[in-house]
Amino acid sequence: MKNDGSNIRFKPVMEAHLPMLAQWLSTPHMREWWGEPEEELGFIRDMISGRDSTRPFLIVLADQPVGYIQNWFIGHHQNEQWVKDHPWLMELPSETVGVDLSIGDPDFLSKGIGSAALAAFVRRLIEEGHGSIIIDPDRGNARAIRAYAKVGFRPVPHLEGRTGDALIMQYDRHASETNI
Repeated sequence: MKNDGSNIRFKPVMEAHLPMLAQWLSTPHMREWWGEPEEELGFIRDMISGRDSTRPFLIVLADQPVGYIQNWFIGHHQNEQWVKDHPWLMELPSETVGVDLSIGDPDFLSKGIGSAALAAFVRRLIEEGHGSIIIDPDRGNARAIRAYAKVGFRPVPHLEGRTGDALIMQYDRHASETNI
């Protein structure tokens, strides 16, 4: 069953959501692609408190939280601390927005929810005025790469092979006009 996204919304992450996020981050499918759960929760706490400009949200399907999505700002990461390990950051416009997501509840994997949520989130970012949107899956995460391509993300040719384990994919509105 294809999910068209009409029953997906986004809810800002709050302190009360951290136990659920801790549980999700501890599942094998999230541990494979995310860092240590306590470290990731620390990052999310920083986001909630405003110490980090990344914006965290729950993916909510028909009133049930099923996943996590965040957007971050390239310009805030174009500094010495980040660029020394990720020089490719300087090759993107500073107004570019990055997106990360994962379905948290394993019962909702492989149902089209990730693609539908990403498409809805991209629409939201475009409505907010963001014109350049990237996502950076691990090159080994074939499921994510396929899902992101369905939404209209394409590898950035001039960055291929220069970004370590990450595949930098940029949203292409023309490639996605029939998808979102």
